[in-house]
Amino acid sequence: MTASDKAFTGSIPQIYDELLVPLIFTPYAQDLAARIDRRQPLDVLETAAGTGAVTRALHAGLPPEVRITATDLNEPMLMRAKSHLGDAARIGWQQADALALPFADASFDAVACQFGVMFFPDRIKGYAEARRVLRPGGRFIFNVWDRIEDNEFAPVVHVALQQIFPNDPPQFFTRTPHGYYDPERITADLNEAGFTDVEIGTVTHRSRAASPQYPATAYCQGTPMRGEIEARGTLDLAAATQVVADALERRFGSGPVEGRIQALVISAA
Repeated sequence: MTASDKAFTGSIPQIYDELLVPLIFTPYAQDLAARIDRRQPLDVLETAAGTGAVTRALHAGLPPEVRITATDLNEPMLMRAKSHLGDAARIGWQQADALALPFADASFDAVACQFGVMFFPDRIKGYAEARRVLRPGGRFIFNVWDRIEDNEFAPVVHVALQQIFPNDPPQFFTRTPHGYYDPERITADLNEAGFTDVEIGTVTHRSRAASPQYPATAYCQGTPMRGEIEARGTLDLAAATQVVADALERRFGSGPVEGRIQALVISAA
């Protein structure tokens, strides 16, 4: 992972929230919230909350007495999340690094993290922090994207960008979002951090959009891929987005588009 992979700044939080969350994140947020609910927790911590897809699902699905603490390293993302639920009294918002959580030991019954651990510069340290703040019997429940080949929109975007910039192809997708999917490696990392009971399952959904332009904009302008495109300078962001949209149209058609999305869901105690 590079430093730019964590650059959720400028207009990225808004585009991410408006386009990418409904495109690929919402069903997995609901899945994580349901798994947390079955644990019957009283105090839940969310790390790498982003724009609050899981926070909203937790707020909608958990009993009203459950306290939710939502954190993210990126203040602009957290502010976007807070804009949806800023008046919810049971939600605490705090800018925090998942690798150095500002909470006491054994403070939470569950820790949730949606598609965030791939961005941790030291995953074992991040896992150890999740374990530290869990109470005895608590669980760390998180998800990661499966291989890029198992997700149908992302590889089309990735290949199109390779063709746009053949001398310096962007590698964000394969390096970070789709770069940490081996169950054996994930289990080994969790074991090293002190977790002993690890369960990993595959969850598949369908991603739908009104047109190819929608996922092209979501992926090119609502993720740190935007920075990689803009840094190259040989084709501006709008033009690169249109090339990606054309590639998606060739693959999925010009009308409403639909493709498989697949992730691993991990529960560790």
